[in-house]
Amino acid sequence: MVISSVRLLRAVVVGAVVALTLAACGGASQAPSGGSPGPSASGGGGQAGGKIVILSTAEQFDQIDPQRAYTGEDLAFFGSTIYRGLVAYVASPDEATGLTLQPDAATDLGQHNADATQWKFTLRDGVTWQDGSDVTCEDFKYGVSRTFATDVINQGPTYAIAYLDIPYEADGQTSTYKGPYTGVGQDAFDTAVTCDGKTITFNLNRPVIDFNFTTTLGMFAVPNPTDHPGVDTGETYGVAAPPVSDGPYKVDSYTTGNGGKLIMSRNDKWDRASDTVRKAYPDTWEVDFLGGDAGAAIDQRLMQSSGADANAIGYAGIEPQDKPTVFTDAHTAASQFAGRAFSFLDIYVRYYWIDVNKVPNQKIREAMAVALDRGAIRLNIGGAFAGDYADGLIKPNLGADVYAPTGWATDLFGQAIPENGDPEFAKKLIQESGEAAPSLTFDFGDTPTNGKTAAIVISSLAKAGITVTANPIEPGQYYSVVFDPAKAHEFGTGGWGADWPNASTVIPPLLTQKGGWDLSKKDDPAFNAKVDAAAALLDIGAQRKAWQDLNKESMLNVDVIPTFFGLAQDLGGSGIGNLYRWSAYGSWAYSELYVKQ
Repeated sequence: MVISSVRLLRAVVVGAVVALTLAACGGASQAPSGGSPGPSASGGGGQAGGKIVILSTAEQFDQIDPQRAYTGEDLAFFGSTIYRGLVAYVASPDEATGLTLQPDAATDLGQHNADATQWKFTLRDGVTWQDGSDVTCEDFKYGVSRTFATDVINQGPTYAIAYLDIPYEADGQTSTYKGPYTGVGQDAFDTAVTCDGKTITFNLNRPVIDFNFTTTLGMFAVPNPTDHPGVDTGETYGVAAPPVSDGPYKVDSYTTGNGGKLIMSRNDKWDRASDTVRKAYPDTWEVDFLGGDAGAAIDQRLMQSSGADANAIGYAGIEPQDKPTVFTDAHTAASQFAGRAFSFLDIYVRYYWIDVNKVPNQKIREAMAVALDRGAIRLNIGGAFAGDYADGLIKPNLGADVYAPTGWATDLFGQAIPENGDPEFAKKLIQESGEAAPSLTFDFGDTPTNGKTAAIVISSLAKAGITVTANPIEPGQYYSVVFDPAKAHEFGTGGWGADWPNASTVIPPLLTQKGGWDLSKKDDPAFNAKVDAAAALLDIGAQRKAWQDLNKESMLNVDVIPTFFGLAQDLGGSGIGNLYRWSAYGSWAYSELYVKQ
């Protein structure tokens, strides 16, 4: 999943991620009034009531549409409040448990046929929309269909397009089904996804043994237009009017911009007996959009934790200059912040994407990579708090059998690359390119820290003769800009976390156009064929080796410049209970949080 642009160039990955599991893992919830105990770093059992305030440096959510939301923090927040999936991750402070699945709107984790080309899920009773009407199989089917309307619903996960048994156009990448708004190819979709009472069946174009993990991404229900005419407004769904909720809360208001807010209150049509996932402790949620310059002020408010701020949490990490105050070292909270400050193992890899069509010469891309002063960037974003240098797109916390070193900084380009870059070697590579040193524009989310990082990028590449112009973008608008060919430039910041614990959720989405998130615009037919071959492997060991090889091939081609496998630091108010970081999303476990009474 994509990293939220409000976290860009702050903190990220490492840690131990467990292997895939398809086993059910507990998850029965207790009513808030019963004060059920929950796993907690901040202590205490859950209590009903009160308001939790989220302090954000953005001016809006990246996306609120359930088919378009794709940042870890957003998926965790909305999935705990207003979205329900067929299955859901278990909320737990234990990394391994937090990556396992439990049934949500479905009665179990799904049933598949012998070769995992067909999956069935049966909806449980009592799942309703906020108007009290039942959430039906047709609502889940309609939500999935919206993913195919890529001219209207974009920037979200596209696994439905990749996996469902629907023909492609002649280009082998574009689905012949164009989504529910035009109805083109509707018969093919209706064959691939069928409803029989409460049972939804997905017919796939390949074996996908972990398809139930896929349903946690962009496969949420949306009120279908037959039963709910006029509810889905297409591109403006969730913005023109709040999205319709089938969770324990509903959106009362959503205003964007600096000073904007999102307010949620209890959904009185939510049936607790139908939901074993969400605790729904607070009465109200409030998200305050404070703008990109507010990071330091948010830190101070949370550190002091006085008055209403005792019941607040941060949404964008701690500013680099404040980390030494909140922590005694990169892993340990200072005593006064124990239980509410966390330096945790995030889920993301950070990198700079390069549009290979705008920078087609591989030697120029190599020069950009080796000239970059990653050491100065690391120091700017927190030094030891930022984590380790990355060598590719597959992160070590996917496990020793998934990750393999690429040799990026040691010998990938023929000699070792120091952490502060090697401008002389970069000049040599430019000379070998047969071209003059280029002039480039660098896209990044506009925050004070990111602005300082951009200055380092400009300075370090200038030493190799490469001219770089900074292009700051409002954080909440970052991905909508860089995915627009008319607005995106030669390179920019990116971050990605595996959508579930398998590198099949890293290499295909980031390095193929069919995968939907290839900001490098790679679209190499030979590479695409290797990706398809790897995805079809049923031997998991052979598949993992194939992903390792493709990761290294991409680094050698310099489709991206890997930057950090890092740590991330976050802080919550002293009045919030059950504060911990959730390994599934690298986020707060919103479904567990409560206001201490």
